[in-house]
Amino acid sequence: MAVSDTNALQIYNNQVGLKFQLYNSLFTALPFHRVEKTGVLLSIFLLHCEEGFNKGQSPVDIIHSFLEQYTAYRTEQEQTDLLFRFVQYAERQVVLFDALEDAAFRDIHDVHGTGTLKHLQSEILHNQAQAQLADKLQDFSVRLVLTAHPTQFYPSEVLGIINDLSKALIGDNTAQINSYLQQLGKTPFFKKEKPTPYDEAMNLIWYLENVFYQAAGQILSYLKNQFPGEVNEKNPLIRLGFWPGGDRDGNPFVKADTTLKVAEALRGGIIKSYYADVRKLKRRLTFKGVANVLASLEDKLYDNLFLGHRVDLSKDEIVASLKQIRKTLMEQHNSLFLPLVENLLRKVELFGLYFASLDIRQDSSVHTELLETLAEQTSLLPGNYKELSPEQKIDALLKISATVDPATLDNDLFRDTLESMTAIKSIQQNNGEAGCHRYIISHSTSAFDIMAVYGLFLLSGWGRDELSVDIVPLFETIDDLREAAAVMKALYENTDYRSHLERRNNTQTIMLGFSDGTKDGGYLMANWSIYKAKEELSNLAKQYGVQVVFFDGRGGPPARGGGKTHQFYASMGRNIANKEIQLTIQGQTVSSNFGTIDAAQFNMEQLIHAGIRNALISSREATLTASEEELLQGLAQQSYEAYNQLKNHPDFLEYLNYASPLRYYGEANIGSRPSKRKPGKLNLNDLRAVPYVGSWSQLKQNLPGYYGVGTAFQKMEASGQWGAIEQLYHNSLFFKTLMDNCEMAMTKCFFPLTAFLAKHPKYGELWNMIHAEFECTKGYLLRLSGASRLMAGRPVDQLSIQMRQRIELPLITIQQYALTKIREMEEQGVDTPNKNIYEKLVMRCSFGIINAERNSA
Repeated sequence: MAVSDTNALQIYNNQVGLKFQLYNSLFTALPFHRVEKTGVLLSIFLLHCEEGFNKGQSPVDIIHSFLEQYTAYRTEQEQTDLLFRFVQYAERQVVLFDALEDAAFRDIHDVHGTGTLKHLQSEILHNQAQAQLADKLQDFSVRLVLTAHPTQFYPSEVLGIINDLSKALIGDNTAQINSYLQQLGKTPFFKKEKPTPYDEAMNLIWYLENVFYQAAGQILSYLKNQFPGEVNEKNPLIRLGFWPGGDRDGNPFVKADTTLKVAEALRGGIIKSYYADVRKLKRRLTFKGVANVLASLEDKLYDNLFLGHRVDLSKDEIVASLKQIRKTLMEQHNSLFLPLVENLLRKVELFGLYFASLDIRQDSSVHTELLETLAEQTSLLPGNYKELSPEQKIDALLKISATVDPATLDNDLFRDTLESMTAIKSIQQNNGEAGCHRYIISHSTSAFDIMAVYGLFLLSGWGRDELSVDIVPLFETIDDLREAAAVMKALYENTDYRSHLERRNNTQTIMLGFSDGTKDGGYLMANWSIYKAKEELSNLAKQYGVQVVFFDGRGGPPARGGGKTHQFYASMGRNIANKEIQLTIQGQTVSSNFGTIDAAQFNMEQLIHAGIRNALISSREATLTASEEELLQGLAQQSYEAYNQLKNHPDFLEYLNYASPLRYYGEANIGSRPSKRKPGKLNLNDLRAVPYVGSWSQLKQNLPGYYGVGTAFQKMEASGQWGAIEQLYHNSLFFKTLMDNCEMAMTKCFFPLTAFLAKHPKYGELWNMIHAEFECTKGYLLRLSGASRLMAGRPVDQLSIQMRQRIELPLITIQQYALTKIREMEEQGVDTPNKNIYEKLVMRCSFGIINAERNSA
């Protein structure tokens, strides 16, 4: 273990481990019903769980013996009341732990070390790469797109308490900490109603205003100070995207008026942030020739914010005022307080009047059905349109010269689809073109899917020459990823579409979905398929003179493209385009990786460093050789076959539904979007990736993060290729990162929780298959790393997971106990009020478990 790791571990133990024990004792003063007794009993229950699982006992055995030995509760109501109090207590322990880690972030992480801007600066100076940096910064950017996928279980009120609690912990203000813990005790964690898409948007706008606004400004100010000649003021290095209110794929609650309302909220949020900064500047810039300009700007911001005079303000006007102030300060006032003005100027250049760019997303099947309906009900398309070939349909769409009034359509979904396209035009007029300029098509499988959207834009009133919208195909399944290059080739060869691309700066954005890819093909095949698709699409774009930009749909856990994300971008070789880094930041990942200014700045710097360094310092070591690619292809294929064998087992989904809280995801009121794309019988295609991955996580089996990897190693070793695999592990950062993230997913597993299913007459076979693959994969990963335990190379992360697992152990035990009780009632055909109580217990446990995991879904 390196010295830095030892120091970080010691700091973590002192600032998180010891403080958690200290402040946890304050929970005995929290205003819960009989809380002191609850706290003492929970500590005993935790030890009882650990002993019970070590003895091979089931959750039911553990809870029954605990209640018998340590309590006088004998009625079912008394016992379930105690379990609910345990859940309440544990939920708040998780909050305390989150706040402690946030407070210790700067001390635990080397905020000036590897992967930071300080590190980049030293590399650039060492390599004399200033000219290359200036060239790279002409058009490079990192775009973080915040999504509302339902993995965030904290209500906004609790998020605010975590933020304030972290600040109090940094200052060791015990009295204030105690007050916040008491507030926490009285604040409900449970959402009685589903949030609306607008509620989700407002929750995320809190992060924009309180975290991203400050962190991005500090990053840009630092770069501008260190490399004043290289930073391009016209190119925003950091761009923020936004999905709540725009993503209507499978969410019937997102309408065109929601989209417009969210766009207005984003505009209001950034103007409010500028207004607050200008008010602060006024206290410092009290000089002649400056104060009046600042007062005039304040008035205009105020009018826009409170009186709605939006036509009186533009980004250019704010920039001009700040540049005038900067000039006066430099010429007349010895540049006093100039950094404050520069910082605000950077923010305005970044965020304009839109704050974050609102993306619109819809499924390709909706566009197909809408066009078929229009062909039936209007004369805009041929009467036999439905029978035409895809190429003939495209030709028919390109001949469109009239428009459709959405009000003439009876179907709400079809009407909204056209209205959303009209809404984009309205948002661009109010917030600027950057405020909403992308339309993403889920399940893109052919060139027709993209051209259908192009045709619908024409039908909704956009002219060909004025269509200021990027049409973005999303390729998700393994088959779609394999066909992606053929689809894009057909588009590049379409004259009309090529003309559209030329008007869009000859740039094509392509989205690649990690979540559904993993659900479809397993961990290794999904990641390898995306890597290969990027290589092929990069090469194709070069052939056609198009600049391709990849937008990665990543979730929190490794199974959904998460984990140490910046390492993936650092590992992309020279065969993959890296003009920009674009990725989704979903649900929990927003609060866990970007929940504080320090964390957000650190993680954004890591991504910026990964993207810039690849271009400046030779990426030769990151580029896979032909033999390495062949080896990876073989591993991916073997793992794919193993995963498919499991996935195609007739009881596979039934097992997940039986053993996990999958069926309760839709009732947890954590997101506005349904857990399935379509109503009806459960099937893997319609099941959302979030509940799929999240359910495996709560089951503590994390199957999507490793399944098939061990079998692939086993088969390749049998064919004499183990030496090559070891070499690949040490030479390829891409493969090493895949395996590191695999280790993270496995470290969060706990098979003793469900070991009672090993002998189940129907599901025992599946449990044993999954457990055997886990053990097989673990053995090979330890051989590769040369370590005795998983994640040995990341001791701080390992300790964090270990401590969180102790907090959540009572929760996962109670959840499995409640699920068992529900199954027993269903098998006996009994439907009592107690069943509803156990169902509530399952859902309440979900909140604490997911929050404790931080990147579980």
